[in-house]
Amino acid sequence: MSTAAARIAPAQTATVGTGLAGTGTLIRFFLRRDRITLPAWLAGLGLYVLYVGAALPTLAPEPEDLQALAPLFSQPVGRMFTGPAFGMDAPTYERLFASGYALYLFLLAALMSILLVTRHTRLEEQSGRAELIRANVTGRNSALTAALLVAVLANAGAFVVVAGMCLATGFAAGGSVLVGLSTALTGLAFAGIAAVTAQLSEFSRTAAGMAGIVLGAAFVLRALGDMAAVGGTALSWASPLGWAAQTAPYVHDRWAPLALLVGLAVVTVAASYLLLARRDFGAGAVAPRPGPPHAGRALGTPVGLAARLQRGALLAWGAAIVAVGVVDGAFAQEMLGAADGMPPELREMFGTQGLLDGYVAFLGKFVAIMVAAYAVYAVQSLREEEARGRAELVLATGVGRVAWPASHALVVAAGVVLVTAATGLGTGLAAAAVMGDGGVVGDVLISHLATIPAPLAVLGACVALFAWAPRLAAPVGWALVALTGVVTVFATLLDLPEQVQALSPLYHLSDVPVEEFAPAPFLAVTAVAALAVAIGLAGMRRRQIGG
Repeated sequence: MSTAAARIAPAQTATVGTGLAGTGTLIRFFLRRDRITLPAWLAGLGLYVLYVGAALPTLAPEPEDLQALAPLFSQPVGRMFTGPAFGMDAPTYERLFASGYALYLFLLAALMSILLVTRHTRLEEQSGRAELIRANVTGRNSALTAALLVAVLANAGAFVVVAGMCLATGFAAGGSVLVGLSTALTGLAFAGIAAVTAQLSEFSRTAAGMAGIVLGAAFVLRALGDMAAVGGTALSWASPLGWAAQTAPYVHDRWAPLALLVGLAVVTVAASYLLLARRDFGAGAVAPRPGPPHAGRALGTPVGLAARLQRGALLAWGAAIVAVGVVDGAFAQEMLGAADGMPPELREMFGTQGLLDGYVAFLGKFVAIMVAAYAVYAVQSLREEEARGRAELVLATGVGRVAWPASHALVVAAGVVLVTAATGLGTGLAAAAVMGDGGVVGDVLISHLATIPAPLAVLGACVALFAWAPRLAAPVGWALVALTGVVTVFATLLDLPEQVQALSPLYHLSDVPVEEFAPAPFLAVTAVAALAVAIGLAGMRRRQIGG
């Protein structure tokens, strides 16, 4: 890749003084690098719309079936995960799509933009490729401008794909265009946010993580605002995801909230250029804190070094996941208060032996999905250490090829257990506080601990892929997280085949406390995770470091 970067030809039509010289060449270069990932993102968005559009008539073939399905999205818990539930008093297929599933189009577009911008800006500086490019006739602002323009092209493609698939499904033209625009503009808003975080930190993972925290906070604010009332509340308007949902496609067809997304994109992009002008090349606007003058004894061991490198990710992800768990636990009483009007389909989603038990089991699985995402993110540090040459320095000491990745896998596995237990305890305490029942704490904690093998299995898959196919570790890991989330939240609503559901490790575990804890599947999934890690460690003996 560095050779390809060095061959970028100087732009003949721009001058360095403009700060944008070579931008066109960089756009072509970035598009070439993303010739597989961008079409994959767009294809995923299109297939999602097509599948949901085809599944809804199967789930609700008659008008009375639509009426029975609508409360799934209009209940407080449904609104927390799907949106403000516009139009559920007179549901149609397109309104069910917009109310129940469009939110996840916005999330996907935001993730696509965050990863795209950080990849082509901060990661390029961190890896040294940007320095090779700057050796040619390129302006100071060229790389950021090219990355943002590629993000514009990617989100324009998302608009075309989403709107086109909605129209192909037979949905109304106005609402379909609105869903497509909301998806694209949400992506552009988070592209601007990622451009800002890329200037703040000198590390790509930190920059992407900060943008991800903003996205997570936006989801939580929207969830709390939408859960409080149908149509959302003032809290919903504090979130960019809430702005997209407030367009109410196929119901009110509001265009005004899109102006907020445009304004956020403009402000964040302008801020990113100001920060870029004030920082040194290769550095972040926020200088990293200097470490202590002398290393502790723990840093002299593989596990101690791995724990230090993984500390930031563990603290950031752990705090965010615990916070989400506490919020979910605090809404336990409100969810029980809405039980009388809850439809049978939603009761089935939470279990049939007690609504509180079902809600507790669902929270345990939902937390497991987030913890699995943490595991995927944490394992990527191995790839970063290898790419930057630090792994070779570690391996030049007495640390072996197996001990290096094994230490990181052990630390991340410990983080999985710690975050899951802390979230279960925090969620249980919050639920007990609002319900006045201290006995619920134990049930909530056990329900969370019973899901631990699922994120461990995702961790094992990532470790195995890191050894045998390093480039696939991140995309396959995130795909497993997405699949687990879809199966957990939408399996019933989308009528997913059992073969697809079985691909999720959570599918094989007991729904505690709705079901009795079953040791056999717990141990089986844990054994699969351990086997995957062992396969990965064996593979590290066979491949070249840096290859």
